[in-house]
Amino acid sequence: MNSMALKSFVGLRQVSPEKTHLTGQTKPITFRHRKVKIVAGKYSPLVSGRNLRVAVIGGGPAGGSAAETLAKGGIETFLIERKLDNCKPCGGAIPLCMVGEFDLPLDIIDRRVTKMKMISPSNVAVDIGQTLKPHEYIGMVRREVLDEYLRNRAKENGATIMNGLFLKMDIPKDKTSPYVLHYSSYDEKTGGVGEKRTLEVDAVIGADGANSRVAKSINAGDYEYAIAFQERIKIPDDKMVYYENLAEMYVGDDVSPDFYGWVFPKCDHVAVGTGTVTHKGDIKKFQVATRNRAKDKIQGGKIIRVEAHPIPEHPRPRRLSGRVALVGDAAGYVTKCSGEGIYFAAKSGRMCAEAIVEGSENGKKMVNEDDLRKYLKKWDQTYWPTYKVLDVLQKVFYRSNPAREAFVEMCADEYVQKMTFDSYLYKTVSPGNPLEDLKLAVNTIGSLVRANALRREMDKLNV
Repeated sequence: MNSMALKSFVGLRQVSPEKTHLTGQTKPITFRHRKVKIVAGKYSPLVSGRNLRVAVIGGGPAGGSAAETLAKGGIETFLIERKLDNCKPCGGAIPLCMVGEFDLPLDIIDRRVTKMKMISPSNVAVDIGQTLKPHEYIGMVRREVLDEYLRNRAKENGATIMNGLFLKMDIPKDKTSPYVLHYSSYDEKTGGVGEKRTLEVDAVIGADGANSRVAKSINAGDYEYAIAFQERIKIPDDKMVYYENLAEMYVGDDVSPDFYGWVFPKCDHVAVGTGTVTHKGDIKKFQVATRNRAKDKIQGGKIIRVEAHPIPEHPRPRRLSGRVALVGDAAGYVTKCSGEGIYFAAKSGRMCAEAIVEGSENGKKMVNEDDLRKYLKKWDQTYWPTYKVLDVLQKVFYRSNPAREAFVEMCADEYVQKMTFDSYLYKTVSPGNPLEDLKLAVNTIGSLVRANALRREMDKLNV
């Protein structure tokens, strides 16, 4: 896959080819064809009397992972986060590979989901999970627990965690002067207006979410976003048994015209939510419909928290400028169709930090845009196919109720489940069986034909 020439995301700048400039030559040189390894930042100036300083704005999975990697790599690291007890409205699903890759302790995982129900607009339920191996599961976490764990681990490795609100930054006019960050400090304060302070750093990682102020500071451009609305509902213990290792996903125009509704289990409650891009003003109506679809299973429950948050729908037009890079939601790394973002946030934060550590030679040298661009190139080559496939799936199967019925019908296929779970759990494109792939193609076409026929009949009834 790495050897394939892949386009960048739509709207993103292509990676510029590196150029070699030859100066001061006094005689002709004979060039021979040979492989040359070019190391970005090789001739960057040394940082005098200290290590490279990097600020990470935002303390979610992207920021926590970036800060930990930077601190481990010898970078003087500052993480600024305003809401250290933030409970982001998030389904909280993480793939199995994230547990191993990020060395997450099992006690921060509330539930290990091994069964899922996909429920169609007509309430046809398909059980998913029959292909999972005994050790495989989807982890369910609470964001306040996961985020705090990652920040604490960054702190243990040397990062400075600051309770503050990032306001703006002054952009340097040359390639070595510092970025001056302006922020309100709430350290050692219990409330009220924060104390205005500044911080000088050599590079900045923007991990401050969909409404990123870092993105605005570098004119990164806007993107379309969804609104996610979620209620945490404490249900009776006997009903909680049903959701012990089960998650539900509801599709239909009633719960969302372009997304899905969900019921995900947490430690002692369930998270019930939905989202939409096209009808944001109707989000509460969709939430009521999601609750109604699941009412028999959550009856008697008490709402203990209500949450809402924007979710990006595609990467920003610009994710890098100078020595400032965006990661996670700030960069727009949330998949369509599934709405997954936690793993990609943490992974992008780590990738970006690794590029800085490598380019600075463990904090000894100044970094430049070429160093950070290596992170973008690696990211796009690795994950562009995933984003593109899920974008197509959303456009094909989320466009109408008949199409959603076809989607749920497909999910009953054991081969579809195996390929889907293998790709989700391990974030790799699993090699398929040619014969099964052909059968899947035929079945998909059949499902879409039946869905289209159903749509025409429904249109006749509506005339």
